[in-house]
Formats: sequence, structure tokens, C-alpha cells
Amino acid sequence: MSIKLQYAGSTDVGKKRGHNEDNLCLLPEENLYIAADGMGGHASGEVASQIAVDTVADFYKETSEDKDLTWPYKMEKDLDYQENRLAASIKLANLRIHEKAEDDPGSHHGMGTTIVAAHVSNGLVYFGHVGDSRIYRLRGDTLEQITDDHSLLNDYIKMKDLSEEEIENFPHKNVIVRALGMKETVQVDVDHEEPHHKDIYLLCSDGLCDMLKDDEIEKIMLKERDNLEGCVQALIDAANDAGGNDNITVVLVEVLEG
Repeated sequence: MSIKLQYAGSTDVGKKRGHNEDNLCLLPEENLYIAADGMGGHASGEVASQIAVDTVADFYKETSEDKDLTWPYKMEKDLDYQENRLAASIKLANLRIHEKAEDDPGSHHGMGTTIVAAHVSNGLVYFGHVGDSRIYRLRGDTLEQITDDHSLLNDYIKMKDLSEEEIENFPHKNVIVRALGMKETVQVDVDHEEPHHKDIYLLCSDGLCDMLKDDEIEKIMLKERDNLEGCVQALIDAANDAGGNDNITVVLVEVLEG
């Protein structure tokens, strides 16, 4: 189908942190939307997340002009062109962050970031992610998480049948098992789907989904769905009202039939 997009996004420091290590990118000319949650403390996490969004955005601009450009990563056999393009951009971001940390270990030791990215091309929505930042889809009246957290908690949930109480009291909720910058190479999860008219995709850092349950996010989005900018702010306000324990980044992308 012919697609047009509406979008909005914002990031907020929250109530408990003195500095915002999240970054986002809204790049409508490439139909590309990104959120990244940096780690490593002041002057490291922010640097990592900024490198991530800038590298992915720049890669998309370059490959728009030269569609044969996949450097430094070859096409993977099980990925189509757009999936490979997204994976390659995120792998390149990982390499740049890792090299930055290696070049200046005194200032940037342990620097890393999560990333979620959505790209719309040829009537399809492509997703790429590393870490525990998330992408959700609101379709009709139902919100669904469509990424799989790369976290220790999620690994335990897959291995064991944890109760709601065990999940709530899990002692290492913030431990992620995959992030950009930790190693020279990284595995990137990519996928795609055909959107429906009026689907809204939510990209967010864990500062939102750690503070609000999925049904609370869904309720806010249903109430504010006709005003994307207002919906972004309502989600951020609700996360802050719930404690605002972390930086909060929210990006919304609505798909409309052209």
C-alpha cells in the first residue's frame, strides 16, 4: 500500500538522574526513527547513544545515494536488502562505539548503548534492535511488544516458568546481555512486517517500560492516539509520575494509507 507517516518523539532526564544518556533521531526524509539508551555514566553513555543514532542516520543517508554500499558488512544470505541495510548500520555503530572506548579507556571504559530503530520502505516496516529498549505496536485497541529484550531477566523467563511475583522481585532486572560497544562485533535482531492503516509504533527506552506496565502504556496511547505529540508527552509524564527512575525516551510513528 502507499504509505505516509506521522511521527513525534522526545526524551526526558526523569526525576532521579542528573544527566540524560538517552538519544533519539527522527529522520523523515529516510523514513528512519531511532531511540538509544546509553550506559557508562556521565560523558560516556551520552556519547555512546549519540554515536549510535548519528552512525545509523549517516549510513542511511549514504546508502540512499549508493545502494550497493554495504561496507564494512557483506549481505547476509537470510536477510533481504533492507534488513541487511538496517543490521549493517547498527553493526557499524557498534564498531564505532567500541573503537571510541578502546581509544580512550580512561574516559569511556564500559561505554555502551541499547538501540531500537524502525525504517519504512516499500510498504513494509523494518525493525532492528540490540538491548532492552523496546518497540511496541498499537493496532486497533491492542498494544503488543514486537521486540525481544536482550536482558538477563528475559533469558530467565525463557528458561524457567517464573511467576509474576518472581519477575517483580528479580534481583538483576537492569542487567542486559547484549549492547552496542561491549565487543567488536554484535548480533543484531532484525525483522519486518506489513503495517495496517493507523498502526502506531512506539520506540522507547526502559525508562518508560520499567515505570509503566504494558496495559498502562496501552491505555494512554488509546486515549491520546489522535495527537502524537500529546501522546509522547503523556507517556513521559506518566513515567515521571510513577517515579521517573531513569531517563525516558519515547518515539511514536503512525502509518497511514496514502
